[in-house]
Amino acid sequence: MTAPRTSAAGQPARRRVHRGRRGLLLRVLPALVLVALAVVGPWLAPHALDAPVTAPYAGPGGGAPLGGDQLGRDVLTRLLAGGRELILTSLLVTALVTAVAALLGAVGALRPAVGRIVERSADVLMLLPAVLGILLIALSWPGGGRLAVIAAAVVLGIPYAVRLVAGAAAPVAASGYIEAAAVGGERLWHLVVREILPNLRATLLALFGLRFVAAVYVVSTAGFLQVGPQSPAADWSLMIRENAGGIVLNPWAVLAPSIAIGLLAMSVNLAASALVPQAGRKAVSAL
Repeated sequence: MTAPRTSAAGQPARRRVHRGRRGLLLRVLPALVLVALAVVGPWLAPHALDAPVTAPYAGPGGGAPLGGDQLGRDVLTRLLAGGRELILTSLLVTALVTAVAALLGAVGALRPAVGRIVERSADVLMLLPAVLGILLIALSWPGGGRLAVIAAAVVLGIPYAVRLVAGAAAPVAASGYIEAAAVGGERLWHLVVREILPNLRATLLALFGLRFVAAVYVVSTAGFLQVGPQSPAADWSLMIRENAGGIVLNPWAVLAPSIAIGLLAMSVNLAASALVPQAGRKAVSAL
């Protein structure tokens, strides 16, 4: 009995699938590792968060592998503890922006009058510089703090996101089966949730990655401007601001959180783009 030819013919296909899965894992793994490390980082810290262990701006050595900050606190300890809030805040902002933009963009595509209002409002908000928007919203928010930063990041992120979703939803809304469903008496929310948004999965996933990068930028900028977390809280962007004056004495106090923010943004964006379905990659190439 000879082996069926289909098994030999199927081997290249199986190898391609295996390589594809391995490539997907390699692109998603860095983001998973960084997020997991930031979440469990406070429990891995070798020292107390606010305890001085070295001289101010001391170089790496002894019990401080990355040296000390402006108060002699362990840079590695504060680095491990400073990413959780940034990641959670950025994820919350990204989820809110993507959800609101998806609904507004889909409704605007189905109702041209609403779409024109949404687009004009987005055009006006896009003219607002990010730093000015952060200051206006965060400083006018009662009590300021993390909620003010979240509000500022959401307001600044929605205009860009809704324009992209509206552009992707327009051809779907003009398709025959959407018109047939509307003529059949389907309600607006049914058309949005059951007909439009399922066809925008690739666009929304790519948008999520891009909006996460933007959220990290806005939240980090707010921390650097000290309108978000306040000292002695451990926060990567706050570490950059606090230790900028001693960068010559101990560069790691500034470089370590800067590298962490950059790697976080790039790895999550890479993971999101890797998860975009192959059939939808052309649809999101303009993003």
